[in-house]
Amino acid sequence: MFDKVLIANRGEIALRIIRTCREMGIESVAVYSDVDRESLHVQAADSGVHLGPDTPAESYLNIDKIVRAARDTGAQAVHPGYGFLAESAAFAEACERAGLVFIGPPAKVLAAVGDKLAARRIAEKAKVPVTPGTSLPADKKVKVADAAAEIGFPVMLKAAAGGGGKGMRRVDRAEDLPEAIERAGSEAEAAFADGTLYLEKCVVDPRHVEVQILADQQGNVVHLFERECSIQRRHQKIIEEAPSAGVDEDLRRRLGEAAVAVARAAGYRNAGTVEFLVDQEGNFSFMEVNARIQVEHPVTEFITGIDLVEQQMRLAAGEDLAFSQAEIVRRGHAIECRIYAEDPLAGFMPSPGRIVELQAPAGPEVRFDCGVESGSVVPVEYDPILAKLVTAGADRQRAIDRMLRALSETCILGVQTPVELLHDIVGSEPFRLGKTNTSFLETHFHDWAPAADRLRNLLLGWLAAEEAGGDPGHRQTGLTTQTVDMSAVDPWQRLGAWRMER
Repeated sequence: MFDKVLIANRGEIALRIIRTCREMGIESVAVYSDVDRESLHVQAADSGVHLGPDTPAESYLNIDKIVRAARDTGAQAVHPGYGFLAESAAFAEACERAGLVFIGPPAKVLAAVGDKLAARRIAEKAKVPVTPGTSLPADKKVKVADAAAEIGFPVMLKAAAGGGGKGMRRVDRAEDLPEAIERAGSEAEAAFADGTLYLEKCVVDPRHVEVQILADQQGNVVHLFERECSIQRRHQKIIEEAPSAGVDEDLRRRLGEAAVAVARAAGYRNAGTVEFLVDQEGNFSFMEVNARIQVEHPVTEFITGIDLVEQQMRLAAGEDLAFSQAEIVRRGHAIECRIYAEDPLAGFMPSPGRIVELQAPAGPEVRFDCGVESGSVVPVEYDPILAKLVTAGADRQRAIDRMLRALSETCILGVQTPVELLHDIVGSEPFRLGKTNTSFLETHFHDWAPAADRLRNLLLGWLAAEEAGGDPGHRQTGLTTQTVDMSAVDPWQRLGAWRMER
């Protein structure tokens, strides 16, 4: 096992990895940019290396600086977390050249599954169903139109080199294709330095279901059941759960077998996720491979009792899988809500600034993976995820009830968050009944506004921002470091005779 690991990331995932390192007796090395100098992940690590300015290209995306930091500190391995360089074949190869162990798949596997078109071919080789589609050069618009007509509208344009909703467009009519190609190609080029697109048949209102896999260096592969990630905004997940309410035991078995088959066909190593779409008739099709730890990995840890980051470490160090497929047991249900610094009333626009007050929920089977604290600055340069709130229970209804209670205890002031929206989603009848799909938000919450009896929370946040010296109407300008006495921030006193009538 490694003596020292450098974590090439920031925020809550860096903290998550550092904690497992500590439990395993492994020294951790943090890296940080200027704005993250006082961040929790830097405080928690055994040592830290300053990378430079806040711009990702000069800090968390700078391969040379990170490799040099690992070598200079005597780290034997690098854990990339998720995002940034986590799925970069170039980064994995640079680590290998420097004599460092990359805690993830080998560079050649990252290159293969990171290209969505190549991943489709791997799935086809494994005889796993794929969504009908075709590759397309972005400049061949006539051929694209012919291909779309053959597949049948609606179709999805997708970026071949990335994910996270970047470079993705649904197209319902042939006349909309040229503009969609331009926009999707430009977005893909900006996000991934590769504007290559491909075309898929649009599966209408599917469930987004993914299967966690682990693979050792001897070629053994197991799955840890499925997660459902259907509730999304801008093609990005905000609520995940395990197991899926829409998957029965037969489909669960077939999804697991398909995920293992894809992993074996790819020569996969370490932890990863194979993602599928499940249509309204229960038919599934391969979508992509995420070759890293996932944001939503805690729900799988809750239902299996397996620490996925620990397994990543052990597999990267060359150990065999510690369990067979038959030994992995599923217990209960778990739900995760992602909490971002963003405003759901303004199209989920990021809401950077200073966190004036943060109070975390607690209690049995409640997990709050958080990368910030009161006084932390949420910078504009990085993904605005603040925390992941996860609850578990003996069954789905218990996990839902616990999540509602935990969300009601969560208080983050100074930046906008979707906590109120998440509470309303989890408490809604369609969610309780398990009637979830990728159009859930548009169908049930397109005109959402916070309930009148919970507006007090938003008013507190507004006034706290004002007390801290920020402009509550324009929080992106940032807040000052002034300490706020929250006991003195009473909106009912500050607002005079104004009241909300029920």
